[in-house]
Amino acid sequence: MKEFEIRPVPDDPALSSPVTGIDQDGNPVRTSVVTERPLTLFLNAQEIVTMMTIGDHPDLLAVGYLRNQNMLHDDDEITGIDYEPDIDTVVVRTARATNYEEKLKKKIRTSGCAQGTVFGDLMEAFEGANLSSTARLKTSWIYTLSKKINTAPSLYLSAGAIHGCVLCREDVPLIYVEDVGRHNAVDKIAGYMFLNNITPDDKIFYTTGRLTSEMVIKTVHMGLPVLISRSGFTAWGVDLARQAGLTLIGRARGKRFIALAGEDRIEFDADLSRVDREDPKSARKGGKAEAAE
Repeated sequence: MKEFEIRPVPDDPALSSPVTGIDQDGNPVRTSVVTERPLTLFLNAQEIVTMMTIGDHPDLLAVGYLRNQNMLHDDDEITGIDYEPDIDTVVVRTARATNYEEKLKKKIRTSGCAQGTVFGDLMEAFEGANLSSTARLKTSWIYTLSKKINTAPSLYLSAGAIHGCVLCREDVPLIYVEDVGRHNAVDKIAGYMFLNNITPDDKIFYTTGRLTSEMVIKTVHMGLPVLISRSGFTAWGVDLARQAGLTLIGRARGKRFIALAGEDRIEFDADLSRVDREDPKSARKGGKAEAAE
């Protein structure tokens, strides 16, 4: 796979819209805001969920969502993915007959946003996960990845209010996707991995979002041994990462980072005198970017 096999396309007019307003001094301004649109997902003939998304890579988002909700199995054969932009609908078809009526009823009973059932399903997969014990992370890779990702053209830089997730190998960013919700961005990565038979053992997962329990659980569920973010941690996220043996690195900006789990995978090989002092994004003043944390 080449560097940035998939990357953001901030100039795509379908993903953001120009708007006018005024600034803090009352002066007129023109800026861009990201789009939000509904996407209704069907698995075979059954409606599963309607998600709010920026609208790109609906196939990856659909497959990744099903995968991360344990509705697609390792050995499932996908026979078709039909996307209908006119009605904001995507249908994933499988050779295996599926029926998740009871699962969907439980979601409605548990909570309005279905998190109770989602969390329970993910925890079941989390507890049986086995991350690679041979994976390694060089500190030089952290610094190189941060620079490449943070300087790449993106909706985050042009419009803000968005999350990014990147699948990497060593110091090479492979798949870079964005969405209004961090879980959508994670699901796009999961969908790409499933559709392209990508093995997770030697991969690194980089995210702009907070290192919460849900982010850690999904990363472990996907089999990825290393999770890096420029944002911070939650206590439960750290506890779960330690339990799973996940290498968890946060606040990765410029020359700084903090590792709170899986430190044994880290090799300190970087020459800090050659590392940029600041994250290019955090150094921007008066720009359009805003923190997606």
